[in-house]
Order: sequence, then C-alpha cells, then structure tokens
Amino acid sequence: MNRKKFIKNSALSAFSLGALKASGSTQKKEKEQLGHNHIPNHEIKRLNTVLHKANTRGGADHGWLKAKHSFSFANYQNPERMHFGKLRVLNDDTIAAAKGFGMHPHKDMEIITIPLSGNLEHKDSMGNTSVIKSGEIQVMSAGTGVYHSEFNANKDREVKLLQIWVFPNKNGHTPRYDQISIKELYKPNQFFQILSNTDQDQGVFIHQDAWFHMGEFEPGKKDRYTLKSKNSGVYLFVIDGEVQINDQALEPRDGFGIWNTDQIELTSTTKSKVLLIEVPL
Repeated sequence: MNRKKFIKNSALSAFSLGALKASGSTQKKEKEQLGHNHIPNHEIKRLNTVLHKANTRGGADHGWLKAKHSFSFANYQNPERMHFGKLRVLNDDTIAAAKGFGMHPHKDMEIITIPLSGNLEHKDSMGNTSVIKSGEIQVMSAGTGVYHSEFNANKDREVKLLQIWVFPNKNGHTPRYDQISIKELYKPNQFFQILSNTDQDQGVFIHQDAWFHMGEFEPGKKDRYTLKSKNSGVYLFVIDGEVQINDQALEPRDGFGIWNTDQIELTSTTKSKVLLIEVPL
C-alpha cells in the first residue's frame, strides 16, 4: 500500500461538535483529571495495576451496532473508568452488514481504528475515501476539526473492530489521515510495533508520546516488553486467547493497566492475540 497516498492535510473552519459526549467540550475537563482516574476502584488487585475484566465493561446494543466500552463513552458513564493516562477510549465494536455511522464531527483527538475481521469503509471531510481491512491500522488526527463516516463495507457479514482515542500532545493540530498494513510488520511470538510518536518510526504515528504493539503468540511462548518512557504506563487488551502478564491471568477482552515499572513479561497460556498500548500518565 502507498502510505503517502493516504496522508492528506487540511485546515477546517470552526464548527459545533453537536451531541458527541466523549470529545469536544468535555475533553478539557477530562484532560485536567490526574492519574488514571481509577481510584477508588474495586478491581484494583495490587499497587500500580488495574484490572478490567471483560464482563465489567460498559455496553450498548443498537441492533446494527453492538459495542463494549473499556472506558466511559456515550451512555456508559463510570467515574472510575474515564481514562488510563492519555488513553481515553477503547471501544470493541461489531457493526452489522452495510450499516454504520453517518458523518459526524471530532476535534482535538487522535483516533485509531483496527479492524479485527471484515472491512470498514471510511470517508471524511479531508477528501479521504478508503476501505480499512482486517490486518490494517488507520489513524485520524482530528486536530482543528474533521467530519467522517464509517460503514461496514460488506453486504453479507459483520465487521468487528477496535476504535481507540488518545488525547493529543496539544490542541490545534492540522487534521491528517494515515492507513497501513500491519501484516508487513508481523513477527511471530513477539510484540511488534504498529504505532509511535513519529513518522520516522515503524507503523503509523500520532501526536502523542505513545507506542502501540500487537502480539500473536503460540501456547507457552513468552515475551518481554520494556517501556520506552519513564512517564508512561501500559494498558494491555487481550483480543483472543489467554495470557499471563507478570502474575496476572487474563482472558479474552480483559484489560490490564500497569504503571511504575520498567518492563512487563507475557506468557501465553493458549494461542493468543494481545494489543499493548503505552501512553503517558
């Protein structure tokens, strides 16, 4: 895929953000909150970690859209789960065939989409039209303002995807778009980088000191991840299978946050797939 083909910049005039609840006018207040906004949280198992079991996530069923929310989003509002450092949203969505989200606005947010199965059609006010396929990653820096739509490009099956929002390092960036294949970055039984804080590094980039890694592991395999910044924490999301992070057992769709550490160790109990998100605290 020609990476440059997907990168377009545009400056947009100011506009109303309408009814969006998790970005825009509420963002400033959320960014001012300190730490991980998990205290008090009955799911904390020990110092410097937080566990979000899959069945404790928020959710919504709109018929055409089935969504699970690791953090507060839309009608799911949990004061104990607003964000993990600069990680604001981690949505696990299933969209019915030929259905999707119409044009809607975003501002000052880094938005990352990772299809897990099926294809997602994207259009935006920067002039981008594309289909994001399983095995790819898309990033959209909303910056000064952008509109976009997302629809299931398949007429006969669901599309499953993760959509992740990260607070930018500052407001007012010029909106931008990028999309690449992560299949070309794949390394078996180890974490491989799919996103960073610079366009000079592997994967897509966002306007934040953040690094995303994906890992696909066979049973019994181990890997270590060393944090890139002393100011970071790591949030792991188990897409498939069962793993153990340090001494914490995790199952499909569990989330696990760790901070005040230099390194983590993963042991795969079964065949597994894990997303690792390092973000500033």
